Amino acid sequence: MTEAAEGDFDLRSLADDELVEQVHDDLYNGMKPEVEEATRIFLERGWGPDKVLNDALVEGMRIVGIDFRDGILFVPEVLLAANAMKGGMEILRPLLAETGAEPIGKVVIGTVKGDIHDIGKNLVSMMLEGAGFEVVDLGINNPVEKYLEALEKHNPDILGMSALLTTTMPYMKVVIDTLKQKNLRDKYIVLVGGAPLNEEFGKAIGADAYCRDAAIAVETAKSLIAAKRAAARAH
Repeated sequence: MTEAAEGDFDLRSLADDELVEQVHDDLYNGMKPEVEEATRIFLERGWGPDKVLNDALVEGMRIVGIDFRDGILFVPEVLLAANAMKGGMEILRPLLAETGAEPIGKVVIGTVKGDIHDIGKNLVSMMLEGAGFEVVDLGINNPVEKYLEALEKHNPDILGMSALLTTTMPYMKVVIDTLKQKNLRDKYIVLVGGAPLNEEFGKAIGADAYCRDAAIAVETAKSLIAAKRAAARAH
């Protein structure tokens, strides 16, 4: 028996709850084909795409996020896990769109003008997507005009900005100040991150939060969106 066939057989022989555990393990180990296969099996078994997303994929990435935060996993492993997650997401995305399942929220994210670093930003994008957010990634070297255009076009809940150079950090303030001038600042939750930043800097430039790493970015995004929606309902 070939190894591939044996793998397929193994996944199919698992009960639902065992298969969920297996997906968590396969995500953790960055095994994309296995995650895709399991995603298809769940759908064949009549699971709704939102249930597959939340129980198998998002929960699996949550475990990855915790171990990343605690220094048990490192960036290369998390990128592999996120890539495996992406495989499952690609199968689910069209089905989720049909069911009209709402993402947790929408995020526009990009590295600021003058900065071409993107590993941290990519990691945050993948982790946010893994947690059920819709993410619009603007890439690197974004001038304020590009952020404004994307905000207008996509109307997100959150604007995420990243910088890895001390020389490009101040540009985040340029973007936030421009939002203030245009009376748009209160429309969005602004999250900033990157190696040279810290909490004081985030406060000083008027961001809603500074996120030390991708796992914290996900937790922060979730809690701030929940708080904002609760406040909106209270009015």
